[in-house]
Amino acid sequence: MLESLLYPQSVAVIGASRTPGKIGYEVLRNLIEGGFKGEIVPINPNADSLQNLKCYPDLKTYGKKIDHSFIAVPAGEVKEAVQSSIKAGAHAVIIIGAGFKEVSIEGAELEKEIAQICKTAGVRMLGPNSMGLINTEHNFNASYSSHMPLSGGISILSQSGTLCTAIIDWAARRHLGIAKFVSMGNKADLNEVHFLKAFTSDDQTKVIVAYLETITNGDEFVKAAEAAASVKPVIILKVGTTEAGEKVATRHTGELSGTDIGYGAALKRSGVIRAKTFETLLDYAVALGLQPLPDGDRIAVITNAGGPGIMAVDAIVESGMQVAKLSTETMKALSEKLPEAVGLSNPIDLNAFADPDQYSTAVRATLEDDLVDALIVVLAPQGLSQPAETAKAIAGCINGNKPVLAAFMGGKDVLPGREELAASNIPWFNVPEKAVEAMKAMVDYAAWKRQPPRVVTRFPVHRRRVERVISRHLKRGHREISEVQAKEILRAYDFNVPEGFITGNPEEAVEVAEKIGYPVAMKIASYDIIHKSQVGGVKLNIATAEGVRDTFELMISRVNRRAANARVEGVYVEQMCPPGLGVIIGMRTDPEFGPMLMFGLGGIFVEVLEDITFHLAPITEDEAIQMLLGSRSYSMLIERRGQGSIDLHAVANGLQHISQLVTDFPQIAELDINPFLVGEVGSMPIVVDARIILSGADKKNE
Repeated sequence: MLESLLYPQSVAVIGASRTPGKIGYEVLRNLIEGGFKGEIVPINPNADSLQNLKCYPDLKTYGKKIDHSFIAVPAGEVKEAVQSSIKAGAHAVIIIGAGFKEVSIEGAELEKEIAQICKTAGVRMLGPNSMGLINTEHNFNASYSSHMPLSGGISILSQSGTLCTAIIDWAARRHLGIAKFVSMGNKADLNEVHFLKAFTSDDQTKVIVAYLETITNGDEFVKAAEAAASVKPVIILKVGTTEAGEKVATRHTGELSGTDIGYGAALKRSGVIRAKTFETLLDYAVALGLQPLPDGDRIAVITNAGGPGIMAVDAIVESGMQVAKLSTETMKALSEKLPEAVGLSNPIDLNAFADPDQYSTAVRATLEDDLVDALIVVLAPQGLSQPAETAKAIAGCINGNKPVLAAFMGGKDVLPGREELAASNIPWFNVPEKAVEAMKAMVDYAAWKRQPPRVVTRFPVHRRRVERVISRHLKRGHREISEVQAKEILRAYDFNVPEGFITGNPEEAVEVAEKIGYPVAMKIASYDIIHKSQVGGVKLNIATAEGVRDTFELMISRVNRRAANARVEGVYVEQMCPPGLGVIIGMRTDPEFGPMLMFGLGGIFVEVLEDITFHLAPITEDEAIQMLLGSRSYSMLIERRGQGSIDLHAVANGLQHISQLVTDFPQIAELDINPFLVGEVGSMPIVVDARIILSGADKKNE
């Protein structure tokens, strides 16, 4: 798909320059010094030759066909350069310069026009506002990066060219090789979806690393990211997650960002490893790029100092991983071969006098232990430490079956050791906590890969009932669906809804109450009143006919005073619900990724702690349960109430039914069931209150 972009046989440099420091000069130099074997065609009307290559005033004078065109001219000249490239046979163009949608409306229009020219001609365009690309497999450095990186297995995708060069510089320091490097710029044509697909099928690429400010097509991105993550690690740093950061990202790229909640849910669903910072992006890249995935989360620690060992163990426990319990055989082997002063539990404390042989003995025995899934080796510089020799000894024990990460703490004294580790493809970190964090990313990704295929359950429902309700509301221009109608929709999708009826006068209300049985709840029924209690529109536990009459009259009177313009259908009389735990389940539509399922506990957990978990629809039962277990407040509640007090599967079932509902009816923009009353295991949850908002557009059901 991107053959001419990534593997061209000939490339024109339009805007080639004789002045060092200018983009046209640096790109030409990089193509030559990078060892590109194809034909390089400099284009500059004011030069006969550049860097010992024949130069042409334009592509028409050159007279031959080209595969690829690198355009480094001012924005006003780009359109003409693109058109001449297409006439010369180019199937791909890279546009370096700025001055497009990231700066002005006029620039956006020009960018759109150029993109359409390329699309019409079947030409793929990278940029504008890109710094180019590198393909080490093809010796192709079509960028203004300062140097050609080592060839390796990490492919980099970025909306920031400067960050790309920072990653390349960091990789060189770590002796880490790069497969592909792509600076996407404004993504007028090619975007992250195209390159995720390309890197997924690229045999050279072992790990995909991306820096993203925006995501262009949410649904396509999720599919491409999930397909990529199923065969190789995908690590993404998504920025612009705060309101201020989002504004800067918009200025930088000329695009509007989606919500960070949506991005988080999309990345989690896709199996993408999300880096919180630029530093962790690099940490995860080196760990996943150089070491095998662990079979589990049982981590062993070897150290020459007690304090760093404790730091590592604390970090392991706090991350949710396990501190491995060493087998009897391993303990025996260590006791026979190591000095008596050595601590033989986990962490294995070799003490301050540890030499390289003792490290190798401990590493070898630990890696052979079937109760250990991964190893972190810590070295703190002390008077008798031998960092370089110890690093060599560690490398000599590793067979590649289990991941090994190293934390060589300190500065100048441990530099030789870090160099040896890097040369041996052992990831090193400054402190144990960073090594643990990288190991956690490896453990989580390995667990995601081991998951069985996703199976989304379809339940028998009464879809036609919902179609009628939604169609009627949209025809009348009503986006808000009242509680009564929302409950009818939920009843059609097999939710347990208390029996109730709308009443028009006090006597009718008494008749309904006596039919369904006391005590009852009474609520104002109105399309215009969402927060009923704020206008005196809710009364609970009414136990007598007199109470029902009085409540009806008082409620209508209060609502007429406090919400005079509201359209009132009547008063809804329904059964009172038994005691239970009130949770919130629902859905919000993300502008990029579509419907996201929502779960939270009621009261302060949502209002104060803002503890709500999200997941993209459609959702499986296991994913629904993980939503519940992933909330902080759920863990707090279990500790207080005791295991078994909540029917997890009942709540998960409710989330799955909402998932089916909002997938069947994309017109639904928001849905809240609050509270959703959950009892002991085996009991049926109850919809106490519900609210649905439509998008306003009558989208076709799929």
